[in-house]
Amino acid sequence: MLVELCGLAAPIVTFGTILAGMTLSSEHANNEDMRSPLQSFVDRHVLAGAVLLVADKDGVLGVETVGYEDVNSGKPMAPNTLFWIASQTKSVTATAFMILVDQGEVSLDDPVEKYLSEFCELWVISQRGENLMTLKKPKHPVTVREILSHTAGFPFASALEQPTLDMLPLRVAVKSYAISPLVNEPGTAYLYSNEGINIAGRIIEIVTGCKYEDFLSNQLLKPLGMDATTFIPGKEQESRLARSYKPNSSNDRIEESIISQLKYPLTDPVRQPVPAGGLFSTAEDISKFCRMILNEGQFNGRRYLSREAVEMMTRKQTPNSIPDGYGLGWAVGDGWCGHGGAHFTNMMVDKAKGLVKILMVQHAGFPGDGGECWNVFIQHADQRYGKQN
Repeated sequence: MLVELCGLAAPIVTFGTILAGMTLSSEHANNEDMRSPLQSFVDRHVLAGAVLLVADKDGVLGVETVGYEDVNSGKPMAPNTLFWIASQTKSVTATAFMILVDQGEVSLDDPVEKYLSEFCELWVISQRGENLMTLKKPKHPVTVREILSHTAGFPFASALEQPTLDMLPLRVAVKSYAISPLVNEPGTAYLYSNEGINIAGRIIEIVTGCKYEDFLSNQLLKPLGMDATTFIPGKEQESRLARSYKPNSSNDRIEESIISQLKYPLTDPVRQPVPAGGLFSTAEDISKFCRMILNEGQFNGRRYLSREAVEMMTRKQTPNSIPDGYGLGWAVGDGWCGHGGAHFTNMMVDKAKGLVKILMVQHAGFPGDGGECWNVFIQHADQRYGKQN
């Protein structure tokens, strides 16, 4: 499935051909056959550096680092390097939301306007011309299921979310969505949208009476032990934040860049949590989250979600015209679910092989043979770990 990731100029990634992982564990000490393909990309300046991790339902099978967290200073990539995970946040938000579904506080087929009255007067574009736009009332109210599956008809972001996505309080951002028309009739098409997932975050606030970020932390992040995962990195975390890179003007190597969708400094507490794309995290933290999904809602003896909720999230909810598809906050395909981010972080829960595969890099695009990178990663990961399952 091809989706636009968080960010207006985000790279396009096929989730079924993304990486999987490497190893540095004692039981798999001989990783030269895994390391060499990665190193060649670093040597050719296609890749600054990466953290790669593979796990199964019982634990981490291996983790590997290659290249640099900061190319200019020569600081090597480390297992605990922090990355902006961008749209991977959507899966985390949707999972937190499904806790409320399990509790009977929200129904997926409820209209959004049941929780947010500002959506009672939505309009949908009927015709659009160069100097004229006509609107009509949608055939049915937008539902919770539709905002989580990108089938509600909301555009990617509102005009007020400029120049960055993280400066409006969530309640204000969501109100800005309600005053703009839908692009298409609800439920009729797939349109990748930050707005829908942000609306889900706001519904969490309305239903629970707590801030979205507090609910997320208390119900998922802290219990799972995702201690490094945050919307606003602290000073210590900033010191191990991977630098971002992009193709140079010749498109033959990478050069340092910034995260254009976020306001700097990233440690500034004035920045706002973005349910659709604001989290920073590490490979290890993301592996805990993914292992919980692989374990059908359980992790370390605690149940976070019912099996039914996990199945619903990771089952296709989009029209049949989309080859793979999208569930509820998760990209889905035959035997897998996952999500990527705008700077090419990726996670895959490979249910068919019983593996979690995680790639952490920080690139706003790859010059040259970036697609080859993904194919090499997944091929080697499956060769090494797939036989164990």
